[in-house]
Amino acid sequence: MPKQKRPVFLNLWQIRFPVTAVMSIMHRLTGVLLFLAIPFFIYALQHSLESETGFQTVLGYADSLIIKLGLVLLLWSLLHHLLAGIRYLLLDVDLGVERQQAILTAWLVIVSALGLLVVFVGICL
Repeated sequence: MPKQKRPVFLNLWQIRFPVTAVMSIMHRLTGVLLFLAIPFFIYALQHSLESETGFQTVLGYADSLIIKLGLVLLLWSLLHHLLAGIRYLLLDVDLGVERQQAILTAWLVIVSALGLLVVFVGICL
């Protein structure tokens, strides 16, 4: 029996994941991102409710470009995580399980999250 050569180095950047895998990984990453943002939102809420100056301080922080970009990232995370979660709930009841339907719904989640993000950011500007 010849000895099989196994890969020594696996470069994950060269692997082409299917869109369903990419959407699944993004769902997990957005969940982690949203979870890690909770303490910052709690702190901002607590600080803004303490006094009027605390509220003005939080508004001042929110006027920063980096904070605005972070909030846009969190909004996209929320939208993607919500839509992907709905997709997974539908998969649990055997809707969209077929390969072509799964690919279509994965693309639909990704595109819809970005589309809704553009709409919400456009409304806020």
